[in-house]
Amino acid sequence: MGLNLEIKARLSGEDGLRELARRLAVLPTEELWQEDIFFSAPAGRLKLRYFGGSSGELILYERANAEGPKLSRYTIARTPDPIALKGILSAVLPIVGVVRKRRRVFLSGQTRIHLDIVDDLGCFLELEVMLRDGQPQAEGTVIAEQLLGSLGIERSQLVREAYIDLLLAQAHAANA
Repeated sequence: MGLNLEIKARLSGEDGLRELARRLAVLPTEELWQEDIFFSAPAGRLKLRYFGGSSGELILYERANAEGPKLSRYTIARTPDPIALKGILSAVLPIVGVVRKRRRVFLSGQTRIHLDIVDDLGCFLELEVMLRDGQPQAEGTVIAEQLLGSLGIERSQLVREAYIDLLLAQAHAANA
């Protein structure tokens, strides 16, 4: 099981994304189109991530919706046939929702920096500090906080919830 510290912040549109990319002063290591299909699970969150027709990942993770850096425990199983896996999973588990995003990935030390444009939600920064074996969570928190400061992210921009939670709340509000 992997461990990371995650923190998410809302950005002021694509201008905010471009400004952060400029501040990072390095080229992204990847640009990805991702579709995450969330399934109802008795514990944690279960999502199937598509990278395209021929590759994907099944990800089980546990992470609280909390202010600031959050510890995330995860397990990933890669699959060459995400469409078949979706068919199997959806036959036995209800689909909770779908998150579609364009993600630009940057690396800074042990931190993956994601600049995301999420369909129906907007633009976000997400940091994942990949904790090393035995590394205290407090060290990861310091890394995340320092990076947020150097990127000019304010506490008022921080987001507690996962993208799926934001989308579900938005859909609920629209139906109310």
